[in-house]
Order: sequence, then structure tokens, then C-alpha cells
Amino acid sequence: MNGEDDTSGPLSRSRERVRGRARTLRENATDAETLLRYHLRDRRLAGHKFRRQRPIGPYFADFACLDAKRVIELDGAQHSEAVAYDDARTRAMESEGFRVLRFWNNEVLTQIDLVREQILQTLQALTPALSRTREREQDTKDTSK
Repeated sequence: MNGEDDTSGPLSRSRERVRGRARTLRENATDAETLLRYHLRDRRLAGHKFRRQRPIGPYFADFACLDAKRVIELDGAQHSEAVAYDDARTRAMESEGFRVLRFWNNEVLTQIDLVREQILQTLQALTPALSRTREREQDTKDTSK
């Protein structure tokens, strides 16, 4: 090999399949996904960055905030097979350390402010520990003066 990346190997083809699938999912977003994306994009929700159709394990998360380890899944009308599939997806993502939040498409379309607030509350649940750490750091700086 001449030191260049091998773009023809099985890993490369696998990555391309994943990218292609994510692209297809993004291009075929539901109205609810499009609306929620508007509210999550560009760090509009408390400065958190969300990615759309992010692969996590063998599944794609509708929205994922990697720093906060949060996944947001939107569900449409379901039957028993879809419920079992969603349960498996949730368990797989939780096994990767993510907390999964689920909303019905109808909730997003008719109560977007409530959905945003619920997402924000789960994100803020992370900050008290960080805030206490920052307070201790500030106290240390103040006492060393």
C-alpha cells in the first residue's frame, strides 16, 4: 500500500451504506421531524448540538445530542410489531449510554412548546453537577487570592 486510505475495502463500503441510509432518512423526514429540526438546529435549544438520523449501534436516532447522551425519537401511528421494534431500539441506544426521549408526531405538531420544554428539562438535569463543580472551582480561585 502507498500510505493512502483504502476507499475500496469492506469498512469503507459499510460506511458509505450508513451515510447513504442516513441521507435517505433525512431527505424523507416527516412533518414532525422537520418542525422539531427547526427548533433544535443551530444550537437553538440551550446551546446543545443535535444531529439528525445519527447511527447509534445498529439503529439510526431521529435526533441525537452526543455531548448530553440524549436521543429524541418521534413515533407515528404504531402497531404491535413497531412497538417491539422501538423497544429494541431504545434498549440498544440505552446500552450505548444514551437516554431516549419519545414523542408522538402529533405532540410535536400540536404542542411544540411543551415538547421543547420536556427536552430542555432532561438536558438541564445534567447541569447541576457541572454547576456545583464550577462553583467549587470558583470558590478555590476566590480563596487563593
